[in-house]
Amino acid sequence: MDLYEHQARELFAAHGIVVPRAEVTDSAKEAREIARRLGGRVVVKAQVKTGGRGRAGGVKLAADPAAAELTARQILGMDIKGHRVGKVMVAEPVDIDREFYVSYVLDRAAGGFLAIASAEGGTEIEEIAASRPEAVARIPVDPARGVTSAKAAEIAEAAGLPPRTADVLIRLWEVVTAEDALLVEVNPLVRTTDGRILALDGKVTLDDNARFRRTRRDDEADDAADPLEAAAAARGLNYVKLDGEVGVIGNGAGLVMSTLDVVAGCGARPANFLDIGGGASAQVMADGLSVILSDPAVRSVLVNVFGGITACDTVADGIVRALDTVRLTKPLVVRLDGNNAAQGRAVLDARAHPLVEQVTTMDGAARRAAQLAHAA
Repeated sequence: MDLYEHQARELFAAHGIVVPRAEVTDSAKEAREIARRLGGRVVVKAQVKTGGRGRAGGVKLAADPAAAELTARQILGMDIKGHRVGKVMVAEPVDIDREFYVSYVLDRAAGGFLAIASAEGGTEIEEIAASRPEAVARIPVDPARGVTSAKAAEIAEAAGLPPRTADVLIRLWEVVTAEDALLVEVNPLVRTTDGRILALDGKVTLDDNARFRRTRRDDEADDAADPLEAAAAARGLNYVKLDGEVGVIGNGAGLVMSTLDVVAGCGARPANFLDIGGGASAQVMADGLSVILSDPAVRSVLVNVFGGITACDTVADGIVRALDTVRLTKPLVVRLDGNNAAQGRAVLDARAHPLVEQVTTMDGAARRAAQLAHAA
């Protein structure tokens, strides 16, 4: 789960990393009052879970409280890369001497973490890495050993960071371990003209598998979550909303990702990612179909299942039972293969729903779903 910037900064502060004073609001009028409390001159920042806010006009300096209210009014409601701005953070500005970039990210292939740091912060690290890769240091971190004083010094030296940033590197690692984070990023980490080291912006991704260990339930609330994703999460579904017209259900993340690619290759756009995993019970299928059919952009639905531990006849039975509880309003294309595929197809044939048709290959099923979506 990604956190908003203000949530990330709260975690940083809790672990001893200095951040400028700031408050969050969804009201332009309250932004004026916050600016007054912070001394008048402030930075107003859109709170959305995406980068490029500054370029989109979502980060602006306001000279006084009246300007803060006007600026907040301009930013609230903006669309930034598909994310609607529902809140702004009003923060005190700082006089910057230098900007740096530091982060820890899970390196699944290596079975550890990777420290990424650069003496050039303030811009997207991908741009720096692409234009001048030598300016970005990448240092492996053994999770069992962590970031000691020696390791922090190694990272700082490799990236050309001031020695005083080593303490921040240690504390950022504490955020990783204490908060079950998969990514912790500060961009920029700055040295002010009076010599202080501050985190001006932050990005944190927490491991959803460790949610049961966390107590910050209110902090984790996502007021701007997509309503379909929120509905799917409430049903325990692994669902991600996309900008297409073909709804996709599959069993296994790899198969679903492949299905999205095949649908795109057929000239259509997937409307979602939905992995039902190993359990395609009637309730799971009903919940999945209910969420997908609630998306007004969906014009057809593709169910692509390869039977393994869960046999295809069990999946087919789940689909049939789901059709008894969910009103199917869009054409449904089903491809079953693998364990008990013939039996599963027979179950669907016996149900003979007028909006359900079967195709035996993934390519053929994706092609048919795309045709139906275009014809709708």
